[in-house]
Amino acid sequence: MGAKSAAAIGGLSVIEAGDFGAPDHDAEIHRAITEFGIEALQEETGLSSFACLFRHGPKMSEAEFEAALWARAQGLHDIDAASGAPWAEGVSREPDAADFSFSVGGVAYFVVGLHPGASRAARRFCRPALVFNPHQQFERLRQDGRYYQMQSIIREREVARHGSINPMLSDFGSGREAAQYSGREVEPGWTCPLRVKT
Repeated sequence: MGAKSAAAIGGLSVIEAGDFGAPDHDAEIHRAITEFGIEALQEETGLSSFACLFRHGPKMSEAEFEAALWARAQGLHDIDAASGAPWAEGVSREPDAADFSFSVGGVAYFVVGLHPGASRAARRFCRPALVFNPHQQFERLRQDGRYYQMQSIIREREVARHGSINPMLSDFGSGREAAQYSGREVEPGWTCPLRVKT
């Protein structure tokens, strides 16, 4: 819903990123997200999202998609670490911490994974995609009350379509953020595979 709202006001940046299962475009994605992040930090009112659309391919299971998502995230992080970029301020760099957010170029993001094999309709898309939503944007939305309006609409749609809200979704700022990225309902003992370099 956030990405659709951003698209409606011209705030959606999109990149075609090749094969979701290969690192071939990681450097290109990293450059584009870093540039997007510089602009996003200067944005004070509107919504903005960065979407990586990957090539059509065989439908993945949710577990396969999750593994590929974290492989792409690891590739982006490795480039980030090699460049000396700092981890985003105000969020944890520990993937299993409640206040973790993924960082690229010193900007924190909540990542939304979309793919044809998703069990929840809200996470289903015609091909693999990763949408990066700036963390500071959620803070602004919460401060002006729009976050709760959007959350209410999303949950109403989930109940209408599936009879329940997505068990992996938690309020922004609570719960384990990393466990929500792929959209898969993870087991209680799930551990994020991202290895953060110091």
